[in-house]
Amino acid sequence: MEDPPGRPCVSMSDDFMAHITEQMIQNVEVKDRTYKMKKYAKCFKGMDAVRFLVSRGYARNDDDGVKLGNCLMEMGMFSHVTRDHPLKNEDLFYRFAVHEEKFVRMASMGEKVGRPAGGLRQAGWADALLRSEHEAGAAGLQPGMPEWDRQEFTQGTKDVNVSPLDEHNIKLLDNVHPAQWTDPVPTKEKYNLVVIGAGSGGLVTAAGSAGVGARVAIVEEHLLGGDCLNVGCVPSKAIIRCARAAYEARNAAKFGLNVPVVEVNFGAVMERMRKIRAGISRHDSAARFTGLGVDVFIGHAQFRAKDTVMVNGKALKFAACVIASGATASVPPIKGLRDVPYLTNASFFNLTELPKRFGVIGTGVIGLELAQCMARFGSQVTVMGRSGKILEKEERDAVEIIQKQLVEDGITFKLHCQYKEVKKPSNGRIEVHIVNNGKPEIVVVDELLVATGRTPNVRGLDLEKAGVEYDEKKGIVVNEYLQTTAKSIYAVGDCCTEYKFTHVADAMARTVIRNALFFGAGKMSSLLIPWATFTEPEVAHVGLYEADLTKKGIKFQSFVKKLSEVDRAICDGQEEGFVKITVKEGTDKILGATIVAHNAGDMISEVSLAMQSGFGLGSIAYVIHPYPTQAEAVRMCGDLYNKTRLTAFIRSMFRNLLAWRRS
Repeated sequence: MEDPPGRPCVSMSDDFMAHITEQMIQNVEVKDRTYKMKKYAKCFKGMDAVRFLVSRGYARNDDDGVKLGNCLMEMGMFSHVTRDHPLKNEDLFYRFAVHEEKFVRMASMGEKVGRPAGGLRQAGWADALLRSEHEAGAAGLQPGMPEWDRQEFTQGTKDVNVSPLDEHNIKLLDNVHPAQWTDPVPTKEKYNLVVIGAGSGGLVTAAGSAGVGARVAIVEEHLLGGDCLNVGCVPSKAIIRCARAAYEARNAAKFGLNVPVVEVNFGAVMERMRKIRAGISRHDSAARFTGLGVDVFIGHAQFRAKDTVMVNGKALKFAACVIASGATASVPPIKGLRDVPYLTNASFFNLTELPKRFGVIGTGVIGLELAQCMARFGSQVTVMGRSGKILEKEERDAVEIIQKQLVEDGITFKLHCQYKEVKKPSNGRIEVHIVNNGKPEIVVVDELLVATGRTPNVRGLDLEKAGVEYDEKKGIVVNEYLQTTAKSIYAVGDCCTEYKFTHVADAMARTVIRNALFFGAGKMSSLLIPWATFTEPEVAHVGLYEADLTKKGIKFQSFVKKLSEVDRAICDGQEEGFVKITVKEGTDKILGATIVAHNAGDMISEVSLAMQSGFGLGSIAYVIHPYPTQAEAVRMCGDLYNKTRLTAFIRSMFRNLLAWRRS
């Protein structure tokens, strides 16, 4: 049907709100008014508007009248004369859009001005009714990490021994620590920036700074790429994928497939990992960064002064410096542990043979990811901890699902341990003597992984000579702007933060480039940090936990959609898990989210984006998701929230609209 000539195409619902506005214009007293010696033309009082809406039955009471009036304001029908207030049932002045100066001028020129220029908000009045207030950005929504006493912990072996020296590891070393590397001649002028450490934080800092024209030098003691490339994210995810393949093959029968025998070739698994790592290493190579214009020095950095770093006998003068020295595995104070050949993440990836029995001390991310892999490859795995819990920072409903799967994978947990001693008898096995739940036990393993956290790399840098304050357990002291106690020296990554994640080091590096080179004021507290644990299923989180909110006295609501109610998860046979999104009570402002799913690490980014951009949970409900996907669970949480917005007031408005349409 064509629209009447000269009349904009609008929905009947918009017409209804326009009808209310037209009735207000005809019945609410409009006149010139004076406030604080200033005259305002053609105004009405907020209290008169509320009284009118109630008297005509558009609203049931004054509170509903205020809500309806603010919906009209949201649609541009009228505004406060100085744009300082929403509609209030008070002696405040408001002006209809058609009485604004620009519309009066248009009318004097013979133009139609029955509605504000541009028409109504495209979303319509129902959207305005259901809209909730939420703040832009997500500052202040970062939870603290679990704390425990590390005073007796010591730092593990810092140097990474790459083994075996096959073609893949040789290719790796050729990229990240070339045997014949020759340091460049330092510039006679000061570098704009000297970076200490070539892990994720250091490499992003160096590449980004060089990219904007800075003269940059980077110093790496051993392997460019840091833990992430060499002994962290990249190799661990490569073997996690293999472990998943083994698990799926063993459980193929539930999909109607017959796989009679599943044999794991652990040597081939680890070779695949080494090949993948070597291929990716070209992105972090000394040659690539030299090509970007960065002076690459391979050696041990030490400060000589507040503006000078020494490496291999060469003095690097700088205008600014960024310390990105990373962290190393922490070793707990267990009698005899230092006398046995234990593994950390720095040595685990050198394994070539599958141990029959595999022990893990530690119940955090690294320990559990690798424990699940080894169990799926066929090792008898025992995980030991002291606190009675695994993944302490995560919410218990999420942890229950993860722990249930780990037990199904064959992992034995001993979570109330007192460690007495670690021994290596003459038979070559390792014995961990514990008291678990009050009972003495001996856990016998062929390989023992120690995964009890990370210690910042701050020793041996001579930070005192630069005036940089630090703590050997907590790391380098930085302010909100990532600046150390020496104003021209900054720090990023594991050496200075409790959030020891590759993506955090990356984000900190991007912030510090602005601050160190261009007098920026980027703050660490403005970073919204999501994270994921890559067990199967994965658990991912962003924002504050429910426990954090309770502790802060913030009232909240949580909306949960179980994967057992999501079609794609059912089809995939991945029904164990959920999406939980928490909002501030009475609004759709997202305060935090936890997802347990087989691709939770990918799914959490949608929530992170909404939080960072200031979009509320109600808005997510209107984002079309492809069907069928597991990410639909995120949208479904938005639907659950919007159902709570259908209050008695909104129902009455819908009834009024429908009655008006019948008239």
